[in-house]
Amino acid sequence: MAHIERSHLAIVRAVDQCGSLTAAAEKLHLTQSALSHAIRKLENQLGVAIWSREGRSLRPTQAGDYLLGVANRLIPQLSHAEERLRQFALGERGTLRIGMECHPCYEWLLKVVSPYLAAWPDVDVDVKQEFQFGGIGALFGYEIDMLVTPDPLHKQGLRFEPVFDYEQVLVVGPRHRLRGTEFARPEQIADETLITYPVPIERLDIYTRFLLPAGIRPKRHKPIETTDIMLQMVASGRGVAALPRWLVDEYAGKLDVIAVRLGAQGVDKQIFLGFRDSDAEIDYLRAFVELARLHRNGMG
Repeated sequence: MAHIERSHLAIVRAVDQCGSLTAAAEKLHLTQSALSHAIRKLENQLGVAIWSREGRSLRPTQAGDYLLGVANRLIPQLSHAEERLRQFALGERGTLRIGMECHPCYEWLLKVVSPYLAAWPDVDVDVKQEFQFGGIGALFGYEIDMLVTPDPLHKQGLRFEPVFDYEQVLVVGPRHRLRGTEFARPEQIADETLITYPVPIERLDIYTRFLLPAGIRPKRHKPIETTDIMLQMVASGRGVAALPRWLVDEYAGKLDVIAVRLGAQGVDKQIFLGFRDSDAEIDYLRAFVELARLHRNGMG
């Protein structure tokens, strides 16, 4: 019976990522003939075709797709385990890799990272923002150790803990007609340019919990990546924005903007820290969660 080895998984992954034998061979530090021989040997050992050849490119068969899925799950886990064991051997704690699935959460995270680094001098923190809005896969793929998100997706093998409560609000400029009102109604946004982070509408609370239930859409929707530019646009009267109240309060002294409640009851939210169940007892990960909880009342 054939045994699947790590080198087999590495070949499958490299061919898929590179798209050609030449590029895959270069990535694996092999000659093209050596890689071709390894591929033939792998298929003979397994007794099934892993790729179908189309000109110079290889396309995975059904069996190849399955093996690729295994490779994409296992190789990152093995690499993670090797790195963790290397750290143990050297007496190191390691690196806490945090993925961001929340644009404004970065500002909040900085307030937690600073005291954490002081308390844990032998742990490094790496913040990865390229996982915005795809963090669950990054957790399962061992690309990150912790996910900061306002919208947890509860999956087997993952744990999410709430660490910070906040209110989502409408931000208006100095001469806006809603300035000074107790709260905004959905129909009052119908003629507005609504500025938000570049997130799909189904993940924007101002749509899912305020506008769409009332059958309302804004006149124009303008996605903007950075908080600074977003609030400068609001201050200059070029639209209204949806942001956490604590973030608006931080900018209130720099720009003439104010927060208006979304509806009479408001839109309450939480920030969650997600991590793998298998990592739940790692002391420096737990310490980060506990420190984050201490800041839940510091940014109302």
